[in-house]
Amino acid sequence: MARRVFISHQHDDRMKAKGFNLLRWNKNVDVEFVGQHLLDPVDSNNEAYIKQCVREQLKGTSVTVVLIGKKTPDSDWVRWEIEESVSKQNPNGVLAIKLEPDCDLPADSPVGKILRDVGAEIMDWSPHDFADAIERAAAAAGRIRQIAAGVGGSGSSCAR
Repeated sequence: MARRVFISHQHDDRMKAKGFNLLRWNKNVDVEFVGQHLLDPVDSNNEAYIKQCVREQLKGTSVTVVLIGKKTPDSDWVRWEIEESVSKQNPNGVLAIKLEPDCDLPADSPVGKILRDVGAEIMDWSPHDFADAIERAAAAAGRIRQIAAGVGGSGSSCAR
């Protein structure tokens, strides 16, 4: 059975996120998942409504894959999506994937800090390793329940 994965990304990386979501159809890559996401922007500037849409997509997922691009480290929305992922009744495991080798993730950036706080694995783009990494993240979800108690806050930017 395919694992349900929430795909978190910074808005500028939308096309790369769509490419990640399409990997499950690539016969040369052994990865199977059902992607939950907001790859098409929500037609609203209402922050509460956008958050409601994200929460709907998070329902039933067990892993959050955070795609790391050049602007991701400072994204309030990505940080908030990670917080929501780990504060669910059944927290998601978290896996971060660097879209390019030079996508730095400073430990003191908002996204870098929360990824470190929740114990997320951070890996380079390597599609043949994604299936195992997603399973490791799912297995780690159990320990996130204890970590999640120390994670909180709210996002404030409407620019994903």
